[in-house]
Amino acid sequence: MIPLILKEELWNDIPVLHIVEEQYETQEVPVLIFLHGFSSAKEHNLHYAYNLARQGIRVILPDAHLHGSRDENLDEVQLGLRFWEVILTSIEEVGLLKEELLKRKLIVSKKIAVGGSSMGGITTLGCLTAYEWISAALVMMGTPGFEKLAKAQISHFERGGFELPVSVAEKKKLFENLSYFDLTKQPTKLNQRPLYFWHGKNDTVVPFEPTYHFYKAMKKEYYDVPERIVFDADEVAGHSVSREGLLKATNWVASQLND
Repeated sequence: MIPLILKEELWNDIPVLHIVEEQYETQEVPVLIFLHGFSSAKEHNLHYAYNLARQGIRVILPDAHLHGSRDENLDEVQLGLRFWEVILTSIEEVGLLKEELLKRKLIVSKKIAVGGSSMGGITTLGCLTAYEWISAALVMMGTPGFEKLAKAQISHFERGGFELPVSVAEKKKLFENLSYFDLTKQPTKLNQRPLYFWHGKNDTVVPFEPTYHFYKAMKKEYYDVPERIVFDADEVAGHSVSREGLLKATNWVASQLND
């Protein structure tokens, strides 16, 4: 069996894990940038990287702002209040990671996909509004409605009696910023790019229905290439990806990148 290389590196000041088969270490092969979830870290997604690297894909796993090796010892509430700061930073940093791939001559003509789980899946959908160069996207338990989700989160905090340290004007500015990356407001930016969703029907963290509703609405945008948009709904899962879901998702994105 061909050995895998796993390197811990710093790309444009972003800590990453870089995983690829040894034979492809300095060669140009397709790439997946995979983004982790809230309060998680890059190394928690090595199972995705392993399954993809074995199919000839170079995988880059970054630590998100305030996460993993960039942790600033915030508690969950403090981190939650900066949720959208983390996502918007990650969208910007995906562009920086692509620049680093070009600088290292690891990508010239091959495809680049972006994917993620939970917060990383949400970020992935935002990236699709910002970067036309993304060839395919993998969304595990994500949702595209940035503004709607932010309003629901704020409402949840306020109903719990928690006074948010933001003014009405700051909330308005946040919603304006999020709408720029809200795919529900600009669905044509998908441009029929291959898009795979996995979601558990019993997910109480990132609810199933809004994402599924978006998928159904988008099917008409893919009327002549229906195979490019896939929704894998798990009947029993909550906010946790099954092994079957992982394997289906990684096999799908590998097939898109190696096509």
